[in-house]
Amino acid sequence: MSHFVCHLEGSIDGTRLPADQVYGLHQGRPICVRYDLAAVRNAVSPEVIASRPPILWRYRELLPLPRQVEPVSLGEGMTPLLDCPRLGQRLGLRRLRIKDEAQLPTGSFKSRGMTVAVSMAKYLGIRRLALPTAGNAGGAAAAYAARAGIECFVFMPHDTPVVNQMEPVLFGAKAFRVNGLIHDCGRLVREAAPQMGWFDLSTLKEPYRLEGKKTMGLELAEQLGWRLPDVILYPTGGGTGLIGMWKAFAELRELGWLRCDHLPRLISCQAEGCAPIVRAFERGQRFADEFPNATTVASGLRVPVAVGDFLILDAIRASGGRAVCGAEAKIAFWMREASRLEGISICPETAICFDVLERLLADGTIDTDQEVIVFNTGAAQKYLEAFPIDLPKLDKAWPIERLLQVIQA
Repeated sequence: MSHFVCHLEGSIDGTRLPADQVYGLHQGRPICVRYDLAAVRNAVSPEVIASRPPILWRYRELLPLPRQVEPVSLGEGMTPLLDCPRLGQRLGLRRLRIKDEAQLPTGSFKSRGMTVAVSMAKYLGIRRLALPTAGNAGGAAAAYAARAGIECFVFMPHDTPVVNQMEPVLFGAKAFRVNGLIHDCGRLVREAAPQMGWFDLSTLKEPYRLEGKKTMGLELAEQLGWRLPDVILYPTGGGTGLIGMWKAFAELRELGWLRCDHLPRLISCQAEGCAPIVRAFERGQRFADEFPNATTVASGLRVPVAVGDFLILDAIRASGGRAVCGAEAKIAFWMREASRLEGISICPETAICFDVLERLLADGTIDTDQEVIVFNTGAAQKYLEAFPIDLPKLDKAWPIERLLQVIQA
């Protein structure tokens, strides 16, 4: 383990656990990595980090893998933070940016968690991995497992987007469709693990995917000159990215690297067909009940129950943020609207964020002059089912008059 890691910690009760051992959950809840931040502060500075190659592993002192160990990597570059003036004008917002995670090696933010989790699995001697997936996690896990030479098993709902079904098979994983939702897939992984001898790589059921997702917050701060925006909108399924960013901001504040006094308000965005975090937030609950009959075309948001629910809700409330539903009927509209205005490949999960953003601007929760960041967590082309189109057909033998008539219609 990195010599900057001082211990692991049970998130539900603060129990300190020794590092360099294989862990899943503690008392049924996630485990977090804790660092000796005083030692990190003495070892590295923002200026030193800025001189390193623009890749995820530039933050090695705040990641758990020992410095002498080569990571399992596919070249995870820093994702661009893109100004969106036309989309901002459409919404009535002066300072809107999108952080485009679609440009990571496996086409989504899942690359971040998997490069760290699979690196740690290999380092700890794990030879078999298994996980449930609602979409992009399965392909990312399979890709990094292939890179590491580790066996991988993927279980997904039967109606998982077809590209996500294909990816694990392409990367050599053993993939299965299940007539249920992601938590049903997770139960199969959990129950078969003792006989199969695999390690459960499910969201937040091991400590290290969170550390990879944390780099979204580290990168964002660095790209903004070690300050933070006013508001972040984040599409929330299992919520690892939101939890990870909040952890990153806390670590940066303790390191003294932030050049701003405030932390951003976190807006957790869910689809109305699967909104356990929104429901718990509105009821003032710390733990979310399972959302019944979960359904949404934004497959990454179709998580009826999240093991890190209290961590998501704690972060939202500590930031002064909110959890808000977006309309299922607006997903295709916002995918197309945001994509055509800015040329960014917007996934359905992020489309929900723009419906939420429009609502929060309308009711005054977000001011038009605030700096707002929206995370685009994946590439639109992975979701063929979310945006059906019927292109006009042309005949090569048509006279030019008829061709122009069809084109100009």
